[in-house]
Amino acid sequence: MLKRWIAVSAAAMLLVSGCSKEKAEEPAKQETEKAEEATKGVSSEKELPFQYPLTGSGSETEVNGRAVAVMINNHPKARPQSGLNQADVVYEMLAEGDVTRFLAIFQSERPEMIGPVRSSRDYYIELAKGYDSLYIAHGYSPEAKELLDQGYVDNLNGMQYDGTLFKRESFRQAPHNSYISFDNVLKGAKEKNYAMEDEPKSLEFLSKEEVKAIQGEKADSAMISYLDNELFNVIFEYDAGLEKYKRYTNGELTADYKSGEPVLLDNIFIAEADHQVVDSAGRRDINLTTGGKGYLLQKGKVTELQWENIDGRILPVLNGQQAGLVPGKTWINIVPSNPGLEQTVSFEAKQ
Repeated sequence: MLKRWIAVSAAAMLLVSGCSKEKAEEPAKQETEKAEEATKGVSSEKELPFQYPLTGSGSETEVNGRAVAVMINNHPKARPQSGLNQADVVYEMLAEGDVTRFLAIFQSERPEMIGPVRSSRDYYIELAKGYDSLYIAHGYSPEAKELLDQGYVDNLNGMQYDGTLFKRESFRQAPHNSYISFDNVLKGAKEKNYAMEDEPKSLEFLSKEEVKAIQGEKADSAMISYLDNELFNVIFEYDAGLEKYKRYTNGELTADYKSGEPVLLDNIFIAEADHQVVDSAGRRDINLTTGGKGYLLQKGKVTELQWENIDGRILPVLNGQQAGLVPGKTWINIVPSNPGLEQTVSFEAKQ
């Protein structure tokens, strides 16, 4: 059963940081207006001949290019991040303690700057491999280092390229100040003779008719509470005008550091998985193979379903069949099965 939270709770959450959100919303409002203008009449446009494999969006030119998966810092001192708004797919999961971290996968867009880049964990490496990505991180856990040293995935790591491919920015303090440009990603790939031409296998996307027929319980907002740490609580709000979701953390809109452009999403997938603390540093082992329960939010509606690991990707499954995604960007939150989805995730339906 879906857990509900009343409008008063939502308002309180979104106002946690009061003034900081006011400042964030002014450029966000401008960007929203731009996005609304850009999306006018989209439905009447002609079908484009090519399709990006991880967004299902059309392209005038032939689509190619390898996916690039980057570990991005989500510590409060690392916000707002750079490049998240241009990622095709983002995984949000716990690292140590109550701190979440992002794996942002890029293919259809190439941000000028990405970061702050943070250290790798073995379960993020497994997800990156599922998209045959070039994996970018700065540092590693012992388990992750073992995989990288074995050549399990093609990778570039700031431990070897700090000050060359990776740059330390002066507006942040270490360890929250490591950034990489997409030009340097390609430069590093060339130096290591990594092939970058082949695009990843496509995700499953819904047709226009299937998008219009999406079923589910009305859910205009979803809140995810990561172990009751308010600094990492997440709210996704559906913007009916844009027909996309906006993401908030601790009351602040998730937007690009330089441009102020908000993260706008078409699919929100929330899945529960078994988490186990495995060492004194609080590092975790997360079971991403067994499958389990999940919620899929699309077009302001939510559906209860299952998730499965299909060829290394965490994907929604409904009645034994892979559930199609709305063409666009996807955000995937993995939460601990203890306390589980019903205790971690709540929804609001506006009147």
